[in-house]
Amino acid sequence: MVILLHYLKKYLAGTFRYIFLLKILVLLICFCDIYSQQPIIVVMKEPVYIDLVSDYAFKRIFGSEPNKDLLISLLNGLFRGRKSIVDLLYEKNEHVGDSEEIGTVIFDLICTADNGEKFVIEVQRTAQINLKKRMLYYSSKLIADQAPKGNRRAWNYAITEVYIVVLMDGFTFSQAEESSAVLHDICLCNRETGRVFYEELGFIYVQLRNFTKVEAELKNDLDRWLYVLRNMSKLNKIPGYLKKPIFEKLFKIAEYAKLNKEERAMYDVSLKRKWDAEAVRQYQEQQLNEAIQKGIQTGIEQGIEQGIEQGAEAKSYDVVENLITELKLTDDIIVRVAEVSLDFVQKVRADLARDKK
Repeated sequence: MVILLHYLKKYLAGTFRYIFLLKILVLLICFCDIYSQQPIIVVMKEPVYIDLVSDYAFKRIFGSEPNKDLLISLLNGLFRGRKSIVDLLYEKNEHVGDSEEIGTVIFDLICTADNGEKFVIEVQRTAQINLKKRMLYYSSKLIADQAPKGNRRAWNYAITEVYIVVLMDGFTFSQAEESSAVLHDICLCNRETGRVFYEELGFIYVQLRNFTKVEAELKNDLDRWLYVLRNMSKLNKIPGYLKKPIFEKLFKIAEYAKLNKEERAMYDVSLKRKWDAEAVRQYQEQQLNEAIQKGIQTGIEQGIEQGIEQGAEAKSYDVVENLITELKLTDDIIVRVAEVSLDFVQKVRADLARDKK
């Protein structure tokens, strides 16, 4: 029997969501082998284009000097006309702390525009409780690092603009009022008037999961960028809606076939990590939904049980009240006749006495 599992093993091993598929394939192979004695060839087709939001692909496409025009186009799209970035200079993505206790910060991408504006671009694949705080820390780090070691008076806090861009792949914010939007463009503003208080610090969160437009609905370059970030690895050719020079260049350099053996290995590892993160997220989401449903069912059952108990108690109360007022029975006899506790009988008798007053 001939079994080719080259890409199946490479891409699917170790991920929760594909273990079941792997088991089904093995069962099918065994079944066909036993009953037909025919060889089975399992071949997983190579992708035409790489997944842009996998760690390796993102840095390869957007983090190199020859391709900085792609990053410039993406950033200009995200700022929606508020900025017009002409040129970028890539910086080292590792920022060492002032002491061992502070430690080192490693960004996905960091670059500076020709007018000194600083941009950090992060791809986040799993939800984090402190995501907003971490991005605030990153921006604070970039601002603090601008201060000279000496002669700060002459510097006079000449802080350049700092912007943090976060591409959220596969998850959204947990708060209901924040989870449905595609883009969150955040700045410092006056809480009462809503007017921008400080223009030169900003955060852009892109919830890629919420971008659902199809090709015919793409109206501008931002739509086109979000579309390819979400769907490029699923495409077989460049769509007509994306036939602009910048996107033609993107599709050309993002071809999987152009990766050498070493690059493919790095991409495969990166893609596997992305799938693992997605599998964990889906599992956690499933567990949460099951817990919610179980809680709802338990609440319903408890409500029914409580209602039955309350109904039975009301009926017993009426019986005891009649035994006291109509038949004038003693407490110990009522306990035996009504099958209730002595405390319950005494409570009814006390209520009756109080009502007479």
